[in-house]
Amino acid sequence: MSKVINTVITGTGSYIPENIISGNEFLNSTFFENGTRLEKENAEIIHKFSEITEIVERRYACPEQLSNHIGALAAQKAIDNAGIDKETLDYIIFCHNFGDIPLGSNRIDILPSLAAKVKQQLGIVNPDCVAYDTIFGCPGWVQGSIQADYYIKSGDAKRVMVIGAETLSRIIDPHDRDSMIFSDGAGAVIYEAKEEENQKKGILAHKTETHAVNYSNLLVMGKGSHPEETSGNFYLKMNGRKLYEFAVVQVPQVIKKAIDKAGLSVEDVNIVFVHQANGKMDTAIMKRLFKLYDKDTVPDNLVPMTISWLGNSSVATVPTLLDLVLKEQVKGYKVKAGDVAVFASVGAGMHINAFVYRF
Repeated sequence: MSKVINTVITGTGSYIPENIISGNEFLNSTFFENGTRLEKENAEIIHKFSEITEIVERRYACPEQLSNHIGALAAQKAIDNAGIDKETLDYIIFCHNFGDIPLGSNRIDILPSLAAKVKQQLGIVNPDCVAYDTIFGCPGWVQGSIQADYYIKSGDAKRVMVIGAETLSRIIDPHDRDSMIFSDGAGAVIYEAKEEENQKKGILAHKTETHAVNYSNLLVMGKGSHPEETSGNFYLKMNGRKLYEFAVVQVPQVIKKAIDKAGLSVEDVNIVFVHQANGKMDTAIMKRLFKLYDKDTVPDNLVPMTISWLGNSSVATVPTLLDLVLKEQVKGYKVKAGDVAVFASVGAGMHINAFVYRF
């Protein structure tokens, strides 16, 4: 009997910041668009925003916390959950986009890498535990997981930890209503090599695409919306409508390619962990995916969602969602052995990726 090396999840952890930011926190904000102050009352702007995105609350890190700190908290939980010796990790991959940003500074610190900072905080002495960062937009954690699969399937590694963490509250424009989308958080997952006879589980297949030529300007860094701002700071900016249109068309196609590559059909999928960017957008993506398989309806309880109370924490949304579901903290959702899951994301680049996983 031939043996197969599988890339299997053995531990998960997440850190959800304690600071709950409701829509009321923005009632005294001053919003601008194209240099002109929005005339609508803030209460109406906030209500419309929640209606479109399904975001009611978001979480912000404590003032003294940096991305590496909350990443380390999630990482320690994942190590404890896996029950492993931390010194046996071969790689720590830290996925983020903005590094460490001290509160009030709007300046990015990525030296040394956040992965190295986490390794130091965890007290991992083993020099063969390689720690590095990857910057890949919101799909960063999914891409880090794909890298982990490559390391494990090649025989180069037996244990890889992939962290996704971000403090987007430090890089958003307070005068841009789109800033109400973003939040802070961290998630971590440990993948291990499991050798079994002719049994394929863990990561079955994956697919990644980059649509840079025509779409890289949909999510960029730009000047503040307030016409009188002189700080010189750059903030996270997006073309929300065009990004929505891009994602709804392109993401389902990439997911389908990953499912097809795994030799499965959408009917075989039991749960979908999709990037929590916009509630209505994720619903539209799922509907379009099933249309690609000539299906008119999406099964109930297929797509767990946390965006309404956690907002969009970029690379942290998918691993945080996974951790909460595995620990049965998302009402109506849990996984069992044999279930097939799809993990998918889309973001700055524009990058899209997906992998298929069997528990």
